[in-house]
Amino acid sequence: MDKKKLVLLVIALLVAAGTAFAARSMLTGASTPQVEAGPVKPTGPRVLVAQRALPVGTIITAEAVSFQDWPEELVKDAYYIDGAADMSKLLGTVVRFPITAGQPVTHGTLVAPGDRGFLAAALGPGMRAVTIPVSAKTGVGGFVFPGDRVDLVLTQDVTGEGEPLRTAETVLRNLRVLATDQATDSEVVDGKTVVRAFRTVTLEVTPRIAEKVAVAQEIGEISLSLRSLADNQGEFERILAEGEIKVPEGATKEQEEKIMRQAMNRPIEGNTTYVTGGDVSRFQRSTRPATSDERPRIGPMVMGAPVASAGPVRSGPVVRVTRGKTTTEEAVSAR
Repeated sequence: MDKKKLVLLVIALLVAAGTAFAARSMLTGASTPQVEAGPVKPTGPRVLVAQRALPVGTIITAEAVSFQDWPEELVKDAYYIDGAADMSKLLGTVVRFPITAGQPVTHGTLVAPGDRGFLAAALGPGMRAVTIPVSAKTGVGGFVFPGDRVDLVLTQDVTGEGEPLRTAETVLRNLRVLATDQATDSEVVDGKTVVRAFRTVTLEVTPRIAEKVAVAQEIGEISLSLRSLADNQGEFERILAEGEIKVPEGATKEQEEKIMRQAMNRPIEGNTTYVTGGDVSRFQRSTRPATSDERPRIGPMVMGAPVASAGPVRSGPVVRVTRGKTTTEEAVSAR
């Protein structure tokens, strides 16, 4: 074979082999590794932001706010900066203006205990603050903290002739605790809430309920009954089922949460429950005792004859008994 043709044949074979290798590499999908861009973290300081929506009157707790990274060019002088702000002093402050979830908390939106207008800022629209005296016995042993919700139980003795009628009645429900003594926050030491004794409790109530609390303190002794956190959801479902509130059709999730929050936070009066001494012990009274004045009194006319009744008007069913020309009223439940 001609030497020149042999060289050309070798070159052709080399070119063919290179082309085949290149094609094989492309078909096997040998790709260069892809570099994924990770999230760009802000390079600025950490600022205090709201973890949830904080309406006016909200008492700041450790779960309500936290420090988060924030772009340095967006940091304002009014922000609370991690390392410069004392978080222990912020707990127990009250929101003066509404703060949305994720929004930085500024100095002007919070009012601290002792500042002018602090308690007024803690009150919801149309609400009032009342203070009642308590003891270790009537104050749940000190296990009531600002932000908790309580019921008010009125204990009294209904006097009359003989042994008095001892009663206990839940007169008001779902009242928010604003402060114990003059403290509006809970003291935390080594991650544990300190239980301390207190002599007064300040509650958030409506104007009408404030009047009821004032009268209740004169009638008998008031005790606090601490409510469970789970009661709020059950109370909302009851109110919704009975039609006391209505969620409009097409309402957004934020609107539903607002309606739910308002329903669960309002004080409840009426439909009270009670027990008497007879419900606790068979040796106690279960009806109101009669008064000492048992002299007959002239009552209404029946068939032209006066009705004489002994003592005051008694509660419960009565029957009229006619003896000759005299008709008397006799209480069925009288002893």
